Amino acid sequence: MAVGDQAGDYAEVLALLWGRRPQPRRGPRPALSLEVIARAGIEIADADGIPAVTMQRVAEALGFTKMSLYRYVPGKVELVALMTDTALGEPVRLDAVAGGWRPQLHEWATQMFDRFWRHPWALQTTVGARPMGPNEISWLEQAVAALSGTGLDGGEILDVAVTLVGHVRTIAQQGAATASQSPERAMDSAIGALLHGHEERFPALVAALDSARRNGAQDQALDFGLNRILDGVELLVTTRARSSG
Repeated sequence: MAVGDQAGDYAEVLALLWGRRPQPRRGPRPALSLEVIARAGIEIADADGIPAVTMQRVAEALGFTKMSLYRYVPGKVELVALMTDTALGEPVRLDAVAGGWRPQLHEWATQMFDRFWRHPWALQTTVGARPMGPNEISWLEQAVAALSGTGLDGGEILDVAVTLVGHVRTIAQQGAATASQSPERAMDSAIGALLHGHEERFPALVAALDSARRNGAQDQALDFGLNRILDGVELLVTTRARSSG
């Protein structure tokens, strides 16, 4: 694809996501909406993955022809971008979360994990340089707003958000690969099977797995990681406040 074609596609996706695509002024009243189309695609992706989403299949799910769908969405690239922003949805309102920036960011990250858990295909569609819709940008806005006034500069605030997203995505990706059980229990089962008969070679790992089972310290990777990240951010915020005071 030529550079000019890529730029055109990028602009087309942005126009669709941000409501800047002109609507037809003539002809019959539209029988569909972008949200209805997006949710039909989401339902397919949730069941069968993003490769199963095609213009033809979405059209059939809605009871329309593929050609009629093109009146609303130019192609699959635009459709997937629309699905992604719709699936992520509007972020949680952090100003309703009491306790300041730390519980707000914990809630923010937990809610983001929930969106990825419900729509694991979105992990594939939210990577790399790409057009982002208003919902996805609103998630970032909420995180940045929570840290405003903490004494961190803009770059640090953005780095905190990126670090939290990275942790959320890692745990969600592990979960997507082990849908029948939690990532921690799946890893425990897999490693436990491998260690059977080799306990003397890996004594530290065997002891750690046994301790985790006895103490019920499984299924905590998301919260554990979030709390350690936020511990570090809190230390930085506190240190910055002392040095500036």
